[in-house]
Amino acid sequence: MEENINEEKKEAVKRTVTMQGRPMVLAGTEIKVGMPAPDFKVTDNDMLPMKFSRTYGGKVAVISAVPSLDTPVCDLETRRFNKEAEALGPDVGVLTISMDLPFAQKRWCGAAGVKAVRTYSDYQKAEFGKAWGVLLKDLRLLARAVFIVDKDGIVKYAQIVPEVASEPNYEEILNALRALV
Repeated sequence: MEENINEEKKEAVKRTVTMQGRPMVLAGTEIKVGMPAPDFKVTDNDMLPMKFSRTYGGKVAVISAVPSLDTPVCDLETRRFNKEAEALGPDVGVLTISMDLPFAQKRWCGAAGVKAVRTYSDYQKAEFGKAWGVLLKDLRLLARAVFIVDKDGIVKYAQIVPEVASEPNYEEILNALRALV
């Protein structure tokens, strides 16, 4: 009974972003700086599972969530992070997660020349979107967000972009990243 009341309270406090001015409810738990990074499993471009803790544990990770790589803002953002990632070195992983199918991500990366950013798909279970609180509930897409996780698995930076059609604050992200590496 008490558990149901707590769930109802959680539902009453709806977190939202907008998409072209239209409010969209975010599903999942809000991630805040200082929290341990929730683990998740997504699918890589070769249709293989990728578990975050196994692949990026012990590294600084920049996680960029986007609705779809085939849209102009997501394309710009991922290309920008690819350019930045080329200079970061092997102890920093930069990944972009979307609901795009893995073979579509692979095609997009090839066409865009993106090699320093790894793209992953959350299409199967929306495990990342729910665990990190960036799933657009009604559309089953990811909101635009950027997180930085340190080598110890602690979230050091979190930015959920209020308007999904806008780019994130790159300077703020890069300054937070420079403080860690």
